[in-house]
Amino acid sequence: MKSFLKSAIALSAFSAIVLSAGTASANPYRVEADKPGTDASYIGAGVSAGVTNGGQTGDAATFGGNIQGRVAIPNAPVSVRGAVLFSDETSAIMPIVSYDQAVADNANVYVGAGYSFVEANGQPTPLGNDDAPVIVVGGEAEFFDSVVVYGDAKWGINAYENSPADAVSFQAGVGYRFN
Repeated sequence: MKSFLKSAIALSAFSAIVLSAGTASANPYRVEADKPGTDASYIGAGVSAGVTNGGQTGDAATFGGNIQGRVAIPNAPVSVRGAVLFSDETSAIMPIVSYDQAVADNANVYVGAGYSFVEANGQPTPLGNDDAPVIVVGGEAEFFDSVVVYGDAKWGINAYENSPADAVSFQAGVGYRFN
């Protein structure tokens, strides 16, 4: 219960930061119909699957969920992102900065870097069980006027406690555009 409470508090704080950062901008900039890509700032939820093993007891690949968000920086190809990957035992909280490249109408691919803070080191998340630098590669597409579908792969460098192993996880989800 204590771990769940910590996760709920961390998730609430992350959501408040993402939402307040997105609504603080008074710039109504939106991608024009004739320009490819999306400038959507969003928050979403989905599934997360770890596909690596750290080689020790408790390091097995873990299935869980994700809550991810993006705050687009107007007129710039970079975004501030955040992700929470969680399992039934703990969560990993990740601030990320990404470079976004438009590939089609309302669709981007992105590459970014950040850091994973595991709430309870030694407990499994979809991206390992220890704090670690993170590289992310993904894509996102906006449908209708407020629905964003996203997917990415995250690589945690030395992301297992007492092991030099890296962690890899795949995420997919659906988000709500808030600006």
